[in-house]
Amino acid sequence: MPNDRSHSQSALGRHTLAEILSQPRCWADCLKRLGSEERVREIARRFGKAPEWVFIGCGSSYYIALAAAASWTAITGIRARALPASELLLFPDLVFNGAKKLAPVLISRSGETSEVLRAAQLLNEREIPTVAISCAPNQKLESLATASIVLPEADEQSTVMTRSFTSMLLALQYLAAALAGKNEFLQYLHALPTVAERLLQSLPITVRGFVDDNTCSDYVCLGQGPYYGLACESSLKVMEMSRTYAQSFHTLEFRHGPKAIVSGATLVSFLLSDTNNDAEVEVLEEVKDLGGKTLVVAKQASSRARAAADLITELDCSLPEPSCLAAFTLAGQLMGYYRALHKELDPDRPVNLSRVVLLTD
Repeated sequence: MPNDRSHSQSALGRHTLAEILSQPRCWADCLKRLGSEERVREIARRFGKAPEWVFIGCGSSYYIALAAAASWTAITGIRARALPASELLLFPDLVFNGAKKLAPVLISRSGETSEVLRAAQLLNEREIPTVAISCAPNQKLESLATASIVLPEADEQSTVMTRSFTSMLLALQYLAAALAGKNEFLQYLHALPTVAERLLQSLPITVRGFVDDNTCSDYVCLGQGPYYGLACESSLKVMEMSRTYAQSFHTLEFRHGPKAIVSGATLVSFLLSDTNNDAEVEVLEEVKDLGGKTLVVAKQASSRARAAADLITELDCSLPEPSCLAAFTLAGQLMGYYRALHKELDPDRPVNLSRVVLLTD
């Protein structure tokens, strides 16, 4: 496994880099915890018959919700959706109108995010049982929820979420598979840390070289289906760490107007699925033809994707969708980190941001 010194001689961002590189070990530890604790089985017993699941968070936690909801439906066959906590608070009737029995999942790294706590209180007032997931023990969200999953191994010192994002996503996928009795899928999740560890042997050096050699002013990340939430998160990492404007879109939606921004100073990242690879590669080829720079993240890149990509991140694994989603975030995290160093900014301490958003009552 690479260490801090092999990729950065600077003290800037040392916590962030360590947390990014620690993810394979962190995932393995979290999966071990989930398998040994009674909490997952308790949640499966209490909420297993819910006809609809709603995943709720803010910021990166909302992007976990997007990926988790898509994963949930794919794994269990049960309807699931994602909401920002603010949407539940400001427009509750739109959330509850016509809904039958819901199983809400509240997501917060710290367990102290004000809007998520208010959402938990609202759900309690309506006597709706809830599940919470966080990375910090003994916090308020855990006390408000009916049942909780806590992953202390995934907590972070830095402001920006990296390993907490991927670990909470993996935990929710684990819960889905346990609830659905998909033991084979659980084995796929246990195989993912080895895939990520192999990828991280070279990826930090590759991404740093690409960032240093390519000066881009516009950053875009594209993903479809379960990859869309990851695309949002990858763009957010660039914005948070490096103060560089970045956007995210559904892959095929990019050709409906947003591609107007493409130039030689635009980096468009593609999180390519297996299911719809040909359709997504067509957009990749369009961006390349327009002169944009392109980064591809895929399990295994096709010859067409290779021809149209300036940088390729391949997981080089046979794990099925959506079991390998967490590893698709690594390139975006490193892009944000090395873009920040290139601008002589500290990824550990982004300006204008705090580790937890606390609002006054």
